[in-house]
Amino acid sequence: MGKITGFKEYKRQDENYTPVKERVTHYKEFTIPLDEPELIKQGSRCMDCGIPFCHSGCPLGNLIPDFNHMVHQGEWKKASWILHSTNNFPEFTGRLCPAPCEKACVLGIIEDPISIENIEKNIVERAFKEGWIKPQPPKTRTEKTVAVVGSGPAGLAAAQQLNRAGHTVTVFERDDAIGGLLRYGIPNFKMEKGIIDRRLAILKAEGINFKTNVNVGVNYDVKKLKDFDAVVLCGGATVRRSLPTPGIDADGVVQAMDFLTQQTKAIFGQKIKNQILATDKNVIVIGGGDTGSDCVGTSNRQGAKSVINFEIMPKPPKHRSPSTPWPFWPLQLKTSSSHEEGVERNWLINTKEFIKDKNGKLTALKTINVEWKMIPGQRPQLIEIEGTEKIWPCELALLALGFNGPESTISEQLGIETDARSNYKATKYQTNIPNVFVAGDMRRGQSLIVWAISEGREAAREVDLFLMGKTNLPTKGDGDLLKA
Repeated sequence: MGKITGFKEYKRQDENYTPVKERVTHYKEFTIPLDEPELIKQGSRCMDCGIPFCHSGCPLGNLIPDFNHMVHQGEWKKASWILHSTNNFPEFTGRLCPAPCEKACVLGIIEDPISIENIEKNIVERAFKEGWIKPQPPKTRTEKTVAVVGSGPAGLAAAQQLNRAGHTVTVFERDDAIGGLLRYGIPNFKMEKGIIDRRLAILKAEGINFKTNVNVGVNYDVKKLKDFDAVVLCGGATVRRSLPTPGIDADGVVQAMDFLTQQTKAIFGQKIKNQILATDKNVIVIGGGDTGSDCVGTSNRQGAKSVINFEIMPKPPKHRSPSTPWPFWPLQLKTSSSHEEGVERNWLINTKEFIKDKNGKLTALKTINVEWKMIPGQRPQLIEIEGTEKIWPCELALLALGFNGPESTISEQLGIETDARSNYKATKYQTNIPNVFVAGDMRRGQSLIVWAISEGREAAREVDLFLMGKTNLPTKGDGDLLKA
C-alpha cells in the first residue's frame, strides 16, 4: 500500500490553522487545507504493514490502506467509493473523530502515524466538489415502514442504510433541525452546519422522510409507533451529569450543552431570550474532555475576561503512557485548537462550593487540590489535600461533565428493559420488544461519533434481516453491497 519507501521519505504533515487572533473573531472553520501534492505524499506514507491494525482501531472497519493507496495514486474517485463503502458520513468523522485508527497505526510504533483523518476529510471534500456524491434511491421499494427516533449520526446512518434496502423510512427529531448533537452540540468552528445540510439534501433526495419538533413520548404518542413495521431508537445519551456541590443552584452555573446550543442557534439568527454569554466574565469550565474544550473556544470567541479549566483527574503524560501501549487508545495529554486559543488548565482539583451573592448570582468557586489513592482490587479513592483550599473569581461556571445515559421517557412508556447504567438493553440491537431496535449512545452509553455511525449501520442490518428474513446490507468492515 502506498509507496514502499514513502514512510521513510515523507514526514507527517497536518493541516495548519489560521492565527488565533483572527479565528477567535468568528465561528467559521479555520483549518488551512494541504495542497494535493502534499496529500498524495501523506497517502504514500501508508506502509505495506501486513496486518493493518488501523482496521481494528476503527469501529467502522474502514478500509484505510485501500483508500490511502488510491490517494497515493491520485485516484480520488476510487478513494471516495472505498471510503463511503464503510462510512456513510466521512465528512463528520474527518472533522470530529479522535481517530482511534491513527493510534493503532503500525507506523505509529516508530514514527508519527499516517494522517488518516485528514486524508479522509480531503477525500470526501473532493468528492462533493467533483459531484461524485449523488442521491442513490433504491430501485425498488419493499412495503415495510421504519421509524428512526433521533437524527444524530446513529439515526442518520441507520436511516440511510434501511432506505437503501428499500424500506420507507421516517426520521423523528425533537429539535427544530436535523443532526442531533452534530447540529447543536458541536460548535460551528469545528464543523460548519452547511456540512450537515448538504448531506441532508442527499438523504432527502434518496427518499428519507424527516420530521422535526417531534418529541416521541412527549408531543408524539408512542402508540403511533405501532404504525411502523420496525422502530430504531437512536436518541443518544442525553441525561447530563451534575455535581453534588453546595451552591450548584447559583445563577451562573450552567450545563455546557445549554451554553453551546444557544450560541449555535444565535449564529443562525434565532433569538435567544436571556442568552448565556461569557462576555467580560471570569469563566471556569469544569471537565477536561472535548465538550470542555468546546466551551473554552466558545468563551474566548464571546470575549471572556478569563478562561480556566478544571479537571479532577491527573494530568496525562505528554507521550503515550506505558499503561496504554500500542495499539490501544493512549492515555496521553491532548491539546486542542481551543486550548491553544487561551486557557489556564488545572488538574487534580475539585470544586467544593459555588459561592453566590445575596441575589443568588455566582461570584466565585471554592476548590481543593486532590490526589488519587490506588488500592489493588479496589476502586481508586479520591483524597483531599488539607490546606490547599482556594477561591477563584467566577461569574460563569460551565459543567462539561459528560452524560449519565439515555432518557427513560421511551423505555418506560414502551416497556423496554434497561441495564444498570440506564442504557437500553438489546441483543443484536433488538430490544425485548421484537420490532423495536436500539443503536448508538442509547444502547452503549456515551461514546464517539464513529461508534454511533457503526452502531446505526449494524442495527440497520439487523432490522432488515428481521423484516425480510435476509439482508444484503454489509456488516462491519465489508464493502457496502448497495454501493454507498
